[in-house]
Amino acid sequence: MDVVSDVGERSGRGLRIGREALLGVAHAERERLGRMIQFADPETWEEPSAAPGWWNRDVMAHLAANDTAAAQLMAGQPAAELEEYRGHLGEEPFTVDGWNAWAVGRRTGLTTREILGTWGKAAEAFLVYAARLDDAEWRDTRFPWVAGDLSPRFLIQSQVIEWFLHGEDMRATNGVASGWQVGWQQWPVHLTIDMAVRLLPWALERDGLDLSGRSASFELLGPGQGSWHWGLGSGEVPAPEKEPDVVITGRAPQFALVAGRRLAVDDALASGNVVLGGDLGLARTVLGVIRAYP
Repeated sequence: MDVVSDVGERSGRGLRIGREALLGVAHAERERLGRMIQFADPETWEEPSAAPGWWNRDVMAHLAANDTAAAQLMAGQPAAELEEYRGHLGEEPFTVDGWNAWAVGRRTGLTTREILGTWGKAAEAFLVYAARLDDAEWRDTRFPWVAGDLSPRFLIQSQVIEWFLHGEDMRATNGVASGWQVGWQQWPVHLTIDMAVRLLPWALERDGLDLSGRSASFELLGPGQGSWHWGLGSGEVPAPEKEPDVVITGRAPQFALVAGRRLAVDDALASGNVVLGGDLGLARTVLGVIRAYP
């Protein structure tokens, strides 16, 4: 099952970034996170991050595990640790939260330097192998990721989002300036929103909601800006003349943080940075389930 819809490419909406540009954005965000690591106060690795329940070193342990698995898949190999975890479950269902906790927990005996080094090598290998894919592999390959199958494009996008959001989690407590302080970057914010919009049918279905035939438009300004008109049923593409049932406007960085579960919906609405229109009840439902990752 493909978790992320590619109807944006088929209908000419949504993501407007080519393969080379996407790889360039990914390299830039990896380097940005690397610079944060370089300048972080060493003592803050043992401080809580903004991610509930995780210290800053735990966040990096999570990224090291995910990027190692992603690099192995991009290289055409099995994701060894991810498959080990699936085998460890037996009859228990796989959950993303369970995988994350397990992967972080088994790294508690490693030094912070080991964790950081592993992440750096894995993230770089992931991007190198991605660049080596030929056109057919880029178009046709699907990787068995944590909540379903992803194309190379969307696996790269998902990792950019991880680096961006978790980078902000750590910057909140490690003394390195965050996007709030130095300004937001266009593409990490945009890609976070784009993934959240694409995941909407999956997120609604996961919560037992069938909104087939309905659609939502997003008009977001500032760094990360973009426009989307998205069907809320799986695989649905709204007709060009269709009026959206839900209209969401506002500031792109704040909306991206809502989609990333870093900013509360009520706070975003109260500040006026996110504004709802159309069917307000349905708009609140959409805003309540939207998320930038499975």
